Amino acid sequence: MTDDVFDDRICKLGEGPLWHPKRQQLFWFDIENRKLLSQKDGEQLAWECDEKVSAAGWMDADTLIMASETGLYRFDLVTGSRELLCPLEADDKVTRSNDGRADPQGGFWIGTMGHNAEEKAGAIYRYYKGELRKLVPDVTITNSICFSPDGQFAYYCDTMTKQIMMVALDQDTGWPAGEASVFVDLNEAGYSPDGSVVDAAGNLWNAQWGASRVACYSPAGEYLREVKVAAAQTTCPAFGGSDLSTLFVTSASDGLSGADEGKTFAIKLDGVVGQTEHAVLLD
Repeated sequence: MTDDVFDDRICKLGEGPLWHPKRQQLFWFDIENRKLLSQKDGEQLAWECDEKVSAAGWMDADTLIMASETGLYRFDLVTGSRELLCPLEADDKVTRSNDGRADPQGGFWIGTMGHNAEEKAGAIYRYYKGELRKLVPDVTITNSICFSPDGQFAYYCDTMTKQIMMVALDQDTGWPAGEASVFVDLNEAGYSPDGSVVDAAGNLWNAQWGASRVACYSPAGEYLREVKVAAAQTTCPAFGGSDLSTLFVTSASDGLSGADEGKTFAIKLDGVVGQTEHAVLLD
């Protein structure tokens, strides 16, 4: 086991790391095993769910918004109870939720995809003050949902295209305010972009599936550096810790047998500070 392992539980498909700023606590998911996971003061915590869950945002100290196969839910961390906020492709048995994150304006973006990555079966949505609106249709594997610290841009990708996209946002409401363009094209390099997070300086950190790394790109889309991870199938990064300078990274063990595959990592970075994750607003 490497020194960077934060949690040694092996996830078949670890995803959706979220550093809760009110609780100073990391939450993440094992999608295929239908679990919400966490750790507090060295104690490993888990909540079993009756369907696949994949992403969350925080609403207050004890409440998450949580995305599942069929809906967006208000999840109580104290009681473990959940309340449906709105359906999410509930009538489509092909799809489930995948990547998601809250934006600076208080909305929650969530992507869907096929259980077996069926071509163009998924989409990207935004939930804002009670309204769920489809933003990007015909996506095969939704990923890289994250936001510039000034709230001017959103980023996302379809992993299959090997391109991370960016789109301008209305700074008051957070809704897209133009056409999307290519932020980073990884086709020539051959990397497959998975989840991403943006730091306080506006640099985007992207987990790259099968590459054992998280790569950093400037606000102009220029490659800056990589952080190596002991697991090959890195899925999503998140900044956390008391000073937001720890890069947490989830991974997937599916199809692999290495000792550290599927574990969750914590890598201390020098000179890098993340954003505080934004609260999701219901009204």
